[in-house]
Order: sequence, then structure tokens, then C-alpha cells
Amino acid sequence: MISVSDLKVEFAAKPLFSGVSYVVNDRDRIALVGKNGAGKSTMLKIICGLQQPSSGVVSVPKDTTVGYLPQVMKLTDSRTVREEVETAFEVMHRLQAEVEKLNNQIVERTDYDTPEYQTLLDRFTHESERLQMMGAGNYQAELEQTLLGLGFRREDFDRPTSEFSGGWRMRIELAKLLLSHPDVLLLDEPTNHLDIESIQWLEEFLAQRSRAVILVSHDRAFINNVTNRTIEISCGRIYDYKVKYDEFVKLRAERREQQIRAYENQQKEIADAREFIERFRYKPTKAVQVQSRIKALEKIVPIEIDGLDNKAMRLKFPPAQRSGDYPVICEEVAKSYGEHVVFSGVEFTIKRGEKVAFVGRNGEGKSTLVKCIMGEIPFDGHLKIGHNVQIGYYAQNQAQLLDEELTVYDTIDNVATGDIRTRINDILGAFMFGGEENQKKVKVLSGGERSRLAMIRLLLSPVNLLILDEPTNHLDMASKDVLKEAIQAFDGTVILVSHDREFLDGLVTKVYEFGDGKVREHLGGIYDFLQKRNLDSLADIGRMKGGSSVSSVQDQIVEKQSAGKDDYEQRKQQERERRRLQKRVDDAEKKVGKLTAELKELEGWLATPSGAQNQEMFTAYGKLREDLQKAEEEWENAMMDMEEKKD
Repeated sequence: MISVSDLKVEFAAKPLFSGVSYVVNDRDRIALVGKNGAGKSTMLKIICGLQQPSSGVVSVPKDTTVGYLPQVMKLTDSRTVREEVETAFEVMHRLQAEVEKLNNQIVERTDYDTPEYQTLLDRFTHESERLQMMGAGNYQAELEQTLLGLGFRREDFDRPTSEFSGGWRMRIELAKLLLSHPDVLLLDEPTNHLDIESIQWLEEFLAQRSRAVILVSHDRAFINNVTNRTIEISCGRIYDYKVKYDEFVKLRAERREQQIRAYENQQKEIADAREFIERFRYKPTKAVQVQSRIKALEKIVPIEIDGLDNKAMRLKFPPAQRSGDYPVICEEVAKSYGEHVVFSGVEFTIKRGEKVAFVGRNGEGKSTLVKCIMGEIPFDGHLKIGHNVQIGYYAQNQAQLLDEELTVYDTIDNVATGDIRTRINDILGAFMFGGEENQKKVKVLSGGERSRLAMIRLLLSPVNLLILDEPTNHLDMASKDVLKEAIQAFDGTVILVSHDREFLDGLVTKVYEFGDGKVREHLGGIYDFLQKRNLDSLADIGRMKGGSSVSSVQDQIVEKQSAGKDDYEQRKQQERERRRLQKRVDDAEKKVGKLTAELKELEGWLATPSGAQNQEMFTAYGKLREDLQKAEEEWENAMMDMEEKKD
């Protein structure tokens, strides 16, 4: 579909990448990955024709359409949501008008036997079939389905777009792009403004209804669920892997090890050559060899190693005083703005050391409740902050409170204490402020860079209650890993507002779901919650009729099937039992495999002349067969127990 040939991009005579060639095929789902600044967004802009490369060619067939969603775009505010999204069907509307015009001409003419009439009839038939294939008969239903999937309610359809925040208006642009059905979709961080349910809907849409996709995203779960190919931009080149992201990570680690070995061998070769040159530079008998080594050194192309492996970085929050047993207690907490009730009747208790997630659609009150906990806004009900609680709060406006006249390095140096001060450069490098970047002043940083800097400051502050509101939006995957490991090692209490499932996985043990003015508690991790919501609600959403919103239908179903804390405890017990049985099956299977391999090896040994005369080997062979039989019986029993549990 699209061919990229020998692409090169330079900025101020410095190459961003060069010699880039690859082909985008139909049904390719490509994850474009690399460190910030590697050129991912630039690559997308070149493919869609918004930017020209320094050299090279991007070939797009004449009949191939390309749709592009940038991270930031200019948005119009002159229409309602429905009217704005309907602009995606402009081509179809023009074709509809053309078909109607042709139909009128056919009705008016009576020269049925002439070639001109037959030509007109053939054209009308062809254009009518095109219109039918474009879905002219049900485009309104498709429009509404897409808006609902992206989190809008039906009552939002006729509201002016000017009433929505920038994040929601980006969703409108995404809806227009998806409904235009381009042959190739280019998506730059499409999940930044979506909640978990909308991300899942987008995953299904891209998997089932799109042709070719190239996307840039730091949401690991999203790209794993969507893509089947990974192209990495690194050291000014690309590496093309025909695998999902998780498999790519393993292959990249192997490639980097090979690079390191090759680099070390090259450095040794260079050092040996230089030593030879210095030793024999002034000996006439070695002049020819010295000149040969000098020329060889000049011809060596230095081997580059991919950026430092940030997973080796370890950060720990500094120790803080122990808080009370219950850092946060909510009793009948409610918040309204005029007649609009954000939430009411909120009741929960967060214990010391718990790590919990606030999830739900945008606008359902997650950040509002956080502000109530922080005491930033008034509310109704009782909200108690426990004894000796020291709160560390990360929100988007935290970045605006940084001293703009300080450098990046000084901003961190001012809050770092103890031996952490000796590792400031490493910490800044892990969060993409390496080298000269840490000498920039805060006032020249972008919004995303300021957010990352504010996150580093928080990581170095002694607190025992962390409240993080969408902390991963501006972090790449390596930085997210550093942050996740720091939170896992944190012995205090954590409240995470996030839509990043991969980030939440393994971090939280309880999920609070915001929706329909209520806050519901779910015991278990984020994937326990998502699995339950899928099983309980997807079929019902598919059968939804009339004006009910996705969120309200889901809430009603969950209300019926989640009758209090005891039910959650029972489900968790069942899940623990299932995992125990699965482990038993896995262990038995491993044992069978191990014994089978040992038996096969021993059989090979016994087949040799020396082995056939060894009585001890025959005794060991008999013992192995007995052990294998017992292991197989254990495996069968474990499988039967698991099947009975399912029933």
C-alpha cells in the first residue's frame, strides 16, 4: 500500500534518521516505537505528506487514502458534535447528490434505445453501487455507535463542540477520522485522552474494521492488543520486527547484547591498533605496518549501541513517618455543581499500605474526589484524613508551579537529599533529561517535559500517601517502568487515577469505579476488574436499544450482579482457588516434561554398547519410568479437579 524508500531527515545538518526503507502492507498493524526525539511523529507526518524528508521517497498509490491523527491539532467550534462528525461523510454526501442528479436525468429522458441513455444508466448503476458500499443507508447508526464507543452520551450529540474540553474535542476528531475509513490510519498517541472503556472499544474497532494502521503510543497494553508488527527507530536507523511489542522487547534485548559484544570487540581492536601505532611509530622497520594500522583505524565505522537500558535504574521514595491505620475515610461524600451531581453517597476506607485505582469515564468525578481529599474544593459529607498523613500529590497543574528560572538539574538538586544527590544525572536520564537537556531552564520546557520534571520531584519527596492523577500521560515506556518499580517498592499508601492498564497491572489490589454519580468498590487487580466488566456487560451493550448510554447500562448490570462486599470476597476466593489449581496443573506439566526429557536422554545412553552393559543405568531407567507414570497421574488428577471447578 505504501512504500518508504531510503528516507533521510536532517535538522540543522544533524541527521534524525537515514537510509530508512520499508513497505506498509494491507492489514499491517504497525507499532512505531523509539525514545522520545527519535523521530516517530516526524515519520508519521512525512507519510501523510505534512512534512518533506531531506531525501528519499514515500510512494502512496493514487487510490489509497491516508488518515492522520496528530497529538495536537487546531479544532473548530462552530458546530454541534453530530454536525462536526458528519463532516467525515462529505464524500458520501457528494456522491449521494450525484446519484440523485443522475436519477433525475434518467426520469426526464425518453431516448431509451440510444447509446447515450445506456451510458447514463450504466453510470447511475455504478455510482449507486458505490454509494451502497459506503453504507449510505445506515451511516447515522455508525456515527452514533462510534461516538458512544468513544465515551459520549446521546445527550451530548447536539451540544456545541465549544462546550467540551480539549481532550473531548480530540475524541471528536478521532471519531471523524475513524468514520472516514481511510486505507491507512496514522495515529499519534490516540489513547492520551481516552478512558479504559473507550480504549478497549478503539482496540476492537482497529482490529475488526481498519485496514492498515501505524500508531505511536506509550500504552503497552494497547499496542500489544492492536499491532502485529513493530518498527523501532534507534540510532538513526530502523529495525523492523514482524511481531507484537512484547516479543519485540525480548528480541531487542538480544540485539542489544550483540551490539554490546560487537562494540567491546571493536574497542579492543581500536585499542590494540593505537597501542601498536604508539609503540612502533618511530621505528623505520615498522613504518609500513604503522601506516597500515592508521589507515585501518580511519576506515572503522563506530558501532553504536541503543540508548541505555533504563530498566537497570532503580528509584526509591525516601523514608517517611508511619501514618495512621486509615489514611482516607469517606462517609456519604457528595459533590455537586449547581444541579449537576458529580457523585453522591461515596463510602469507602483506604487502609495504610493499600494501593488503589480510581477508574471510569472522563468527567465522572475521579479528579474531583482527589481534589476533595486534598481539601482544594468544598464538598458535602465527611472525609477524614488519618493521623500523621503526609500527602504527595501529582496533577497536571503541578508542572505549572515549578520555578521557571531554575535549570532542570537545579530543580531536582534543590529537593534531593542524602546519597540520591550523587545519582541526579542518572535519574534525569531515566526520565529523558540526559546530557545537555538537564541544563535547560524550566521556562523553555514543553508541557510534557514540565510534567515529567514535576514527577521526578515527587519521587524524591518524603511522603506516606501518594495521589497520582494520570501520571503516565507524558512518560515513555522506560520512564513508566522506572516509576512503576518505585511505586511497587513504596511502603506507603497510593491512590492512582489512570487509564493505563499495563501500568496499573501488578500495582493495585482494589479498584474504585466512578460512574452514574456513584463510586463502586471492586476487590482485585485491574485485569480482574476488566475481565468481570467484559463478562457482565459486553453482550448487554450490544443489545442496547434506545437512548440509554453505555455507561448507565453497564452500571445497572454491575449493580444487579455486585451485591456488596461479601460477594466480592467470594469472587476473590474463587479466583484464588482457580489460580491454585492452575499452578498445580502447570507444576505437574513441567514435571512430566522434565522426566520425559530425562527418560529420552537415558534411552539414548542405553542404546550405546557401554550403556547396554550398565546395570545401574537400567535400574535408574526403571525408577524414572515409575516417576513419570506418577507425574502423569498427578497431571491428570489436577486437570480433572480444574474441570470440576469450572463446572
